[in-house]
Amino acid sequence: MRKPVVAANWKMFKTRDEALQFIYAVNDQVPSKEIVDTVICAPAIHLRSLVKRQGENIRIGAQNMHYADEGAYTGEISPNMLVSTGVSYVIIGHNERRRYNNETEDDVNLKLIAAINHGLTPIVCLGETAEQFEHADTDYILREQVRTAFKGVKAKDVEKIILAYEPIWAVGTGRSAPSELADQKCGLIRRIVGDLYSPSCSEKIRILYGGSVNPSNCYDLLTKPNIDGALIGGAALVSDNYIQMCQQAVDAVKYKYNN
Repeated sequence: MRKPVVAANWKMFKTRDEALQFIYAVNDQVPSKEIVDTVICAPAIHLRSLVKRQGENIRIGAQNMHYADEGAYTGEISPNMLVSTGVSYVIIGHNERRRYNNETEDDVNLKLIAAINHGLTPIVCLGETAEQFEHADTDYILREQVRTAFKGVKAKDVEKIILAYEPIWAVGTGRSAPSELADQKCGLIRRIVGDLYSPSCSEKIRILYGGSVNPSNCYDLLTKPNIDGALIGGAALVSDNYIQMCQQAVDAVKYKYNN
């Protein structure tokens, strides 16, 4: 059974004091890392402070990185810098980076390969806009996003990657995709990976759902066969909510095991 991932994406929220208050509140409350991978993806300015204070069962991730090891890229952060900070994960291709910072599918591919080469676990975001969804273009969009992102990725590295299906029309809107639809699209992504590599690769890769996930819908989403966790925005800014959703991931594992 694939180990679930509960990843918080704080986006541009929390001061240093607020970030430290959060990690002190959750460190001893999250499940064992043997059962669930719990991740906090924080603003870059907080990463070192959080890494120094992360508990045994929690890991810290970045929200973005450049694909180059170094260079004249003012304001960017390299994979080398993240590794030296002690970060374990990095979000790649979030829809807000694509929308506001003009990131392309080729950028996502370069960042994914750089993350793998530096031993970082990439969480690669995929998803369609409302217009694409309404025009039934979702399947085509997902196929193209996966194929471009995985260009040049070796089969032995596929299981090191985490994918996150985040329909753009659901992110930050309070309108989560129905769990059956989310599972269907995550299943499609899994089949696309299988077509590119092998059924074995597709069964090993973990696929998350993101888009208005909260304590009221998290368990239902995580019990679906193709959904291996959640990438959570606003609802994960509150420590009690985050702890609750981590526990729901444990309950979802039990449900899947017994069914």
